[in-house]
Amino acid sequence: MGFYLVAHQTHAPPARCSAAQRRRSISPSSSQRRSGLRLGPSAQIFCSFPQLAVSRSGSVAGIGSSARRRLPLGGVQRRRGSPRLGGGVGGSPSRLSPVASRPRLRPPRTGRRPCGVAMSSSVESSYLPATTESLTKAQEAKDATESISILYRVIQDPSSSADALRTKEVAITNLTNYLTKENRAEELRNLLTQLRPFFAVIPKAKTAKIVRGIIDAVAKIPGTSSLQISLCKEMVEWTRSEKRTFLRQRVEARLAALLLENQEYTEALTLLTSLIKEVRRLDDKLLLVDIDLLESKLHFSLRNLPKAKASLTAARTAANAIYVPPAQQGTIDLQSGILHAEEKDYKTAYSYFFEAFEAFSALEDPKAIFSLKYMLLCKIMVNQADDVAGIISSKAGLKYLGPDVDAMKAVADAYSKRSLKYFETALRDYKSQLEEDPIVHRHLSSLYDTLLEQNLCRLIEPYSRVEIAHIAEMIELPVDHVEKKLSQMILDKKFAGTLDQGAGCLIIFEDPKTEEIFPATLETISNVGKVVDSLYVRSAKIMA
Repeated sequence: MGFYLVAHQTHAPPARCSAAQRRRSISPSSSQRRSGLRLGPSAQIFCSFPQLAVSRSGSVAGIGSSARRRLPLGGVQRRRGSPRLGGGVGGSPSRLSPVASRPRLRPPRTGRRPCGVAMSSSVESSYLPATTESLTKAQEAKDATESISILYRVIQDPSSSADALRTKEVAITNLTNYLTKENRAEELRNLLTQLRPFFAVIPKAKTAKIVRGIIDAVAKIPGTSSLQISLCKEMVEWTRSEKRTFLRQRVEARLAALLLENQEYTEALTLLTSLIKEVRRLDDKLLLVDIDLLESKLHFSLRNLPKAKASLTAARTAANAIYVPPAQQGTIDLQSGILHAEEKDYKTAYSYFFEAFEAFSALEDPKAIFSLKYMLLCKIMVNQADDVAGIISSKAGLKYLGPDVDAMKAVADAYSKRSLKYFETALRDYKSQLEEDPIVHRHLSSLYDTLLEQNLCRLIEPYSRVEIAHIAEMIELPVDHVEKKLSQMILDKKFAGTLDQGAGCLIIFEDPKTEEIFPATLETISNVGKVVDSLYVRSAKIMA
């Protein structure tokens, strides 16, 4: 008596149907009986379907690439009169052939998908295992080029175990440092693109840390402003497609800062306006402080002082609700000092610059030199140029001796001597430190005009008529420059006089003496007018 065991892959019965329905749904046709599995008395199985096997529980498993089904023994068709298989209770088999008793096949479980990084054509295609030995090998390489090649091969390791991922993170950090030292900005940009498969298998927080670290590394390479802008724009597009909101907002803030440095104010303002609305909705106060500070700097560059102050106030309000890192607090103080100096409140500005200088100096931040320079500027502007030498010779000032401090010292010496010649010499010798800094240049221009006016008033005071050439010779400035400044002072009513351009002379008038009776007369007339008005009001009430 033969025993036929047939499993039909495409017509599995529903899970909740009756036994009769299951028998009908998998009942073999005559052709299926001929091509089915036959269990004879010798327990041999002839199978034309190599993907079918029988498990130990008596069920049939179809191991296909697309589907695996398990058929209960009740669905097995038995010839009429044939004995039950194995003779166990309920028809469960006690013995099966070696083929039938093999365990069900499973596809290999690989865990996480491979996370190797696509290598550039210049790097070898073979990879090194992501282990500490490979990192040590990179550190012990004879030159930076060999170390870079080894680290590229380490991050190519397709292993996705926890240790391998940690090792590859260290390798990426070391590779970034080597590329920065070698000034390979373009390779750093390509590295971000090559690491995208790796970003898919690590946490988003670590991805954000790596991306921001590489962008910061590119910023350390001089002359890469346009490259940084294009890199940030690429990363913004990628973060949008990957829906990484946290990282996108921070890259957009960095992009706005780069656009501000590149003087692309319109694009930066558009980007910041949309970003501020989104961040305020999410209530991310730490990022909101950065964005408000950027907006304040942008409005200050556009000479919109009220909006700059409003943005700075918003940044301070957000900073009061959270812990602010010392570097960020120093940036807030620095911006506050700049705005107060713009309003000619130099004493308050000096206190803010001093707070910023202490914060940056403790962190050894390069911004400390700018805070010190603005401190010295405030001392000069409040006519305390003699204090500049004392600040420079202090313990904190000696740490930052250099061209910036020397430039402010030269300006202070020129102001103390009231010498325009020394002042112009300082502007010429330290052009990059004084004129290329917009904040210092704006205040020094005002200081130069004030110093020039004071010198001209002192020189023309003894004269009623004097040649312009003689004044220019005494002040050691060009004649046309002196003539232009004198005409401006006359229009501003700094002194009474006129220019005789035909004779090339300046005629100074004596200041008209004001009689003391005139102000008293005006005051009397004003009081009489008030009395008349009050009498008119009273008469109107009586007539009513």
